[in-house]
Amino acid sequence: MTSRIESEHFDGDGPVWLRWVVMAAAVGWSVFQLSIASWLILDTVHIRSIHLAFALLLVFCTRPRFLAKSSKRVTSSPTWVVGLHVGLGVVAALLALTLTLDYEGIATRYGTPLLRDIVVGVALIVFLLEACRRGVGPALPVVAMLFTAYAFLGPWMPELLAFKGVSLRRYIGQMTMSTEGVYGVPLRVSATIVFLFVLFGAMLEKAGGGRFFTRLALSLLGSFRGGPAKAAVLSSGLTGAISGSSIANIVTTGTFTIPLMKKVGYPATKAAAIEVAASTDGQLAPPIMGAAAFIIAEYVNVPYLAVVKAAAIPAFASYATLLYITHIEACKLGLKGIPRAELPRFRAVLAEGAHFLIPLAVLIYFLMVKRRSPESAAFSAVIVMAVVMLAQRMVISWRRGEGPLRGVLVGLRDLVAALEFAVDHAFTLH
Repeated sequence: MTSRIESEHFDGDGPVWLRWVVMAAAVGWSVFQLSIASWLILDTVHIRSIHLAFALLLVFCTRPRFLAKSSKRVTSSPTWVVGLHVGLGVVAALLALTLTLDYEGIATRYGTPLLRDIVVGVALIVFLLEACRRGVGPALPVVAMLFTAYAFLGPWMPELLAFKGVSLRRYIGQMTMSTEGVYGVPLRVSATIVFLFVLFGAMLEKAGGGRFFTRLALSLLGSFRGGPAKAAVLSSGLTGAISGSSIANIVTTGTFTIPLMKKVGYPATKAAAIEVAASTDGQLAPPIMGAAAFIIAEYVNVPYLAVVKAAAIPAFASYATLLYITHIEACKLGLKGIPRAELPRFRAVLAEGAHFLIPLAVLIYFLMVKRRSPESAAFSAVIVMAVVMLAQRMVISWRRGEGPLRGVLVGLRDLVAALEFAVDHAFTLH
């Protein structure tokens, strides 16, 4: 069983035990998120702490030490170096779990941290900055360090920017001993809502939903002038509606649409630019948008459905504009569409993948008709998606004459792979 985590971060010569550690942690994280959405009742502080611990462990186990293309990844290093990175991941996870392990003690001494609280807090912030650098590059950690320096250097800043500053005790108390800093609203949103939507999108993509939406778009628009570009815009909108991640969107739809755009005459740069623009706009496409949409709902204190309604018109306008721009570019380049004989037939594609619309319809129904909470609607959609994946595999096995048991086993394997795959989606989304 190979997931995107393995394909991107394992070079083939990494130790087998690390692959199992990563898979167990990734699947465990997904199971934990499903549990707190259904039967497991935990205080929100513990949920945030455990969520962060899983993330830190997996970042240090899978992400490269350096972002340069020539640098070695974690798994291509000598065994002792791999062990060192796993050890760092375990230490980072334990630091994140401190708020759970010593919850009562920390709650009683908030505002007057002990020396060990300060040491643990500083270490956690350092590990967070390093994990952020490994995950998204140096820009965000540098910005965070600049604002941290400003917090301490306030009294010595120019008059326009000067303020009394903060002490180390106050800084650590607010950042790592309460729900105002590291364990604040964004982490709560990620732990309770975002991950479930990411898991739903990962399961749909793992089952072949991304390919279905791309083929559906091609069957509708592929024969028009510059058809592959218009199909790229439509398929990115459909895929973005269920993934919320621009990177995952590009990887899913771009694999099919960019070669087709180049085939009909689009320059490689314009083909890539169209796909990037369309996939980026996928974060605006309801009902599943980027993580920022959930954070907006929390900070503004409005229902998530209100954010969905507010995003609907801008998303439609954005994709309509992209379709118009691709048409203009096709006219300037004198391009034509793909012959209808070379395109998939709409009815056949729809009949083949209509089952992918069922979990999406369930999600929209619970969000907009039943007015359920986002996490409840996402959990229901995930359960329906799991049933669809198992049923799909059973039907395929039945058609091949392999028997239903074979289909169940393959479906369960796909479900486990999707649980692991969701973790990589979570990294790309954040």
